[in-house]
Amino acid sequence: MKRFSGYLGWCIGLLVVGIWFVGWGGGRATRPWGAEAANVNPQSERFGLSVPLSTPTATSEALAKDEEGFIAIFDGKTLNGWDGNPELWRVEDGAITGQTTPEKPIKTNTFLIWRGGEVGDFELRCQYRIIGGNSGIQYRSFEKPEEWGRWVLGGYQADIEAGDRFSGILYGERFRGILADRGQKTMIGPDHKPKVLETFGDPAQLQKHVKKEDWNEYRIVAKGFHFVHYINGQKMAECMDEDTQMRRAKGLLGIQLHVGPPMKIQVRNIRIKHLNQSEEKTSSAAQPALVSGWMTSTEAASPSGGEKKKRIVFISGRPSHGYGGHEHYAGCMLLAKSLEQLPGVECKVYKHAWPDDPKALEGADAIVIFSDGGGGHPILPHLDEVEKLMQKGVGLVCLHYAVEVPKGKAGDAFLRWIGGYFETYWSVNPFWKAEFKSFPDHPVCQGVKPFAIEDEWYYHMRFPEGMKNVTPILTAVPPDSTRQGRDGPHSGNPVVRARKGMPEHVMWVIERPDGGRGMGFTGGHWHWNWANDNFRKVVLNGIAWVAKIDIPADGIPSKTPTWEELEANQDFPKPANFNRAEWEKKIAEWNKPH
Repeated sequence: MKRFSGYLGWCIGLLVVGIWFVGWGGGRATRPWGAEAANVNPQSERFGLSVPLSTPTATSEALAKDEEGFIAIFDGKTLNGWDGNPELWRVEDGAITGQTTPEKPIKTNTFLIWRGGEVGDFELRCQYRIIGGNSGIQYRSFEKPEEWGRWVLGGYQADIEAGDRFSGILYGERFRGILADRGQKTMIGPDHKPKVLETFGDPAQLQKHVKKEDWNEYRIVAKGFHFVHYINGQKMAECMDEDTQMRRAKGLLGIQLHVGPPMKIQVRNIRIKHLNQSEEKTSSAAQPALVSGWMTSTEAASPSGGEKKKRIVFISGRPSHGYGGHEHYAGCMLLAKSLEQLPGVECKVYKHAWPDDPKALEGADAIVIFSDGGGGHPILPHLDEVEKLMQKGVGLVCLHYAVEVPKGKAGDAFLRWIGGYFETYWSVNPFWKAEFKSFPDHPVCQGVKPFAIEDEWYYHMRFPEGMKNVTPILTAVPPDSTRQGRDGPHSGNPVVRARKGMPEHVMWVIERPDGGRGMGFTGGHWHWNWANDNFRKVVLNGIAWVAKIDIPADGIPSKTPTWEELEANQDFPKPANFNRAEWEKKIAEWNKPH
């Protein structure tokens, strides 16, 4: 009897374990939404075990501490720093939770928007869980509240879906539609449409990596205009956006609630790492120290008479054309180094992007932008912000490609701010040797001697009617061969072809009615050209003049940079076939006494 009772007890125990295994570990529909379920490792659930995936104390902050360079943007307790419809968004079980119900439907897609600043180049990591419907992580996005209403975004989206079709894709919300499907590597061209470059995975097989109604890890990498989405460590979509008219370099971050049937989206442990957006100073030990966040020379730390220091902010664009070409950061560093030697002058250089700090431009006397332009110009998302600075008399300088912005709002602003701009289908961008034989009587020209140099000198800029308030600084006659390009946004047009033998302005300045000053300079393609003493001097003079710094009779002094200084801070490695001797010969010829 005792043996039978023991055997019966053993069978009953086994039966209970089996029922528990089927009802809990084997079936997900019965799993509760509570905190306990939220912290169970789904791999352990399969075997009826309860092993924590992330305990309640494993918050975004804790995870970020273990990941170099990452910061938490959600505290796990409140929606501080986030902005959305309070009737739809809350914090539940340590996760941002958005939910629609039959009683609370929505008429259009709505978003919870992170108000901690815009994101440019970044890596974002988070965990998500979705029940029903569609959602997504919105990035580099924009608002049009007067047109769309409050809490609505357009821009790039890392898609999330309860179904089997869209998870992981790159979608353009109010922004060109599907940009890369799951399993695709695409490139978006000037026609605004994606072209498939590679199919690296089967969409159905990739979908199997997504856990339904369970926690998934999303990883989003945006660097330059190259975007990659990963779910649970598996690459889902990749895209390169070469649509210079529409692509976005920076913008807002948000989480979507999609119009349609009732749904629930939860996102937790949200961490972000900003890539190449730190403000940096020159590396030499002899360089100025960082004082109150500004780069300051020893002399400038105690200017005579206690006058306010002149502050110049440099914004360098992303890496672009390869070694020695469009070296935005290296060029900014060279120019800043020279200006820092002036008494009472402070410079700050931001690397590869518009500064994230909303106070970065406060107190600036001049802003210098050396970057790629067109539809990817870093200033485009900040036009309203810059307009306010211009109205206060802050100066603006744009170098090389940074003189090009789209026609319309941005172009009209540049006419006011710097006195001209590169307008597509009007201006051209050939390489040619410009000879500057004479200069106007203007402070920017002080100490500048006649010189000639080959560069990608853009010309036939769009200027204000009658050149109002604008003074041309560098003017030359381009070879007729540079006017023969076929019609195109940069190559040629009938007006340019009709101007054979006529002079063209490639550097200019403006004195604005608001008291501010501006400057445009179309040279600067070749980094080595900064070693031409007159080329460098006229640009330094121009920046100083825009910042309202008195210019000496001989111009802003600066030493010819050494070869080591020219090579410093470049974005690309030196190619094996680079001909240093050829450039050294040119530099010696440029600067020899005449």
